[in-house]
Amino acid sequence: MSTRVAYLGPKGTYAEKAAKALAALEKLESPEFSPCKGLRSVVDNLANNLCEAAVVPIENSVEGGVTTTLDSLWRHKNIFIHRALVLPIKHSLMSSGSISTISEVLSHPQAIAQCSQWLNDNIPNAVHLPTNSTAEAIRMVKGSSFRAAIGSKDASDELRILAYPINDIEGNCTRFVLLSKNNIKVDGNKASMAFSLKSNSPGALLKALNCIANLGLNMSRIESRPSKRELGEYVFFIDLDLNNNKQKDFEKITKELSPLCNQIINFGCYFGSEVE
Repeated sequence: MSTRVAYLGPKGTYAEKAAKALAALEKLESPEFSPCKGLRSVVDNLANNLCEAAVVPIENSVEGGVTTTLDSLWRHKNIFIHRALVLPIKHSLMSSGSISTISEVLSHPQAIAQCSQWLNDNIPNAVHLPTNSTAEAIRMVKGSSFRAAIGSKDASDELRILAYPINDIEGNCTRFVLLSKNNIKVDGNKASMAFSLKSNSPGALLKALNCIANLGLNMSRIESRPSKRELGEYVFFIDLDLNNNKQKDFEKITKELSPLCNQIINFGCYFGSEVE
């Protein structure tokens, strides 16, 4: 029986590369990769049982959290993280023309942001146009002498590589996660969760974070997102290190946080792999 895996398409994106690597790490049975248009669509496909797994970017070392992914995870309460993988990101500038003729640069907004200084230094007059993915940008600039795309050089196809690498930070990398609706894992070296507080009062967040500190768990990441209900109300996403058999301590967090929170979502324990 095959396992359908949704990812941000079309073919040739960094997400496709991450999806194939994560499927191999998780040893998914006969994976079939299904490209989707837009990150929200990837998660919605999983939530609506149109696939058995989904791969999405959740954090970039330059631009921070991928907000669409975080908001989608908060919206769907029955989706869990099963594995994470950090993928190095090296962008190239591709076109059918030359760099002197480029007046428009197309790519996913995250890719454009990760190359903003290079673009400003080398083609400052070019207009930046967002697309749903880097692969879509590559497809849209084929045959054009005034348009260029930012994306993986492995997906350049018929285009010329005008410059590589062009990302502003040499160590640019993105963490992708494999999502599933299956039960939460009970092992792993990482754990993730999100919560909203009952009150927006002095010290409310500190009390919640102290619950985590008192259990001896290291918080490797915290990020806030608007709740979208009212101004000043936030949802907090946290990642925890679970070295030294801390899984049992992680299970206590919900009990400790419950008196302080309106809502808590446990994304589960999972293994995070180093850069491939």
